[in-house]
Amino acid sequence: MKKLIALTLIALMLLGMTACGTKAEEKKYTIGICQLVTHPALDLATEGFKDAVKAKLGEENVTFDLQIAAGDSNTCASIANGFVAAEVDLIMANATAALQAAQAATADIPILGTSITEYGVALNIENFSGTVGGNVSGTSDLAPLDKQAEMLVEWFPNAKNVGLLYCAAEPNSKYQVDTVKAFLEDKGITCALFPFADSNDMQAVTNAACDFSDVIYVPTDNAVASSTDIIDGICRPAGVPIIAGEEGICSGCGVATLSISYYDLGYRTGEMAAAVLTGESDISTMPIDYAPPTPKYNAEICAALGLTPLEGYEPIG
Repeated sequence: MKKLIALTLIALMLLGMTACGTKAEEKKYTIGICQLVTHPALDLATEGFKDAVKAKLGEENVTFDLQIAAGDSNTCASIANGFVAAEVDLIMANATAALQAAQAATADIPILGTSITEYGVALNIENFSGTVGGNVSGTSDLAPLDKQAEMLVEWFPNAKNVGLLYCAAEPNSKYQVDTVKAFLEDKGITCALFPFADSNDMQAVTNAACDFSDVIYVPTDNAVASSTDIIDGICRPAGVPIIAGEEGICSGCGVATLSISYYDLGYRTGEMAAAVLTGESDISTMPIDYAPPTPKYNAEICAALGLTPLEGYEPIG
């Protein structure tokens, strides 16, 4: 009789352990995704993020609430506050304004940024060491700025005047152009900044940049990425080449770029999200991650401007 009771207790314990294991395996997660605007780079980052999370956690175990802010920072704030009210398990913030809004909305829900150029600049962190801390981490789309400047010199060794075209409303864009400007000036090149406020004055500012420049540099910039057709329509007929900070912009108006894969960047962010949600990693100690850059060129614009691509560059497309 005692033996039967013991066997029964063991069976019940095993059943309980199996039930607990099943419950853990079936844990469901809700992830809020705030994407600043729709354009190829950010879209690819979101796609990669979702694919990685589904691969790690199981498609049936995760629900994504994707909301696009149409380029408006106030809308980002409304979206982030909505995610907090809905008590999502994690927020993915795609682009700087989305990250800033998410951080302002919650200090408790884990936040992972992607398509962020420089977290110290975006979050106003002095002497940024590579780890944000608290409830924020993520990935950066920054390709080495010194290498981008070197690339401009390699492609156009006789350039004397370089205009740096960017949106003044994006602090990471200002950080990029200031860094590249300093490098180019050390090479004896005359540089001028051409900031535009929004799409309303972009055309006039781009025309001014063309008049000044032998070559134009544009950083990773969401406003530029959404308006490459306008920029290309001015610069290509004027015969002024553009070195771009990322592939999406280069495919629309640039000659060459040192770019990362935004899909791969988003995928890495998704892997980080899965690790945070399962408790495998502590977001407060998780350093910002990066994707390796690849040199690429735009064959159509190179041909239109009579440029021969440099060795070691891959065609975009």
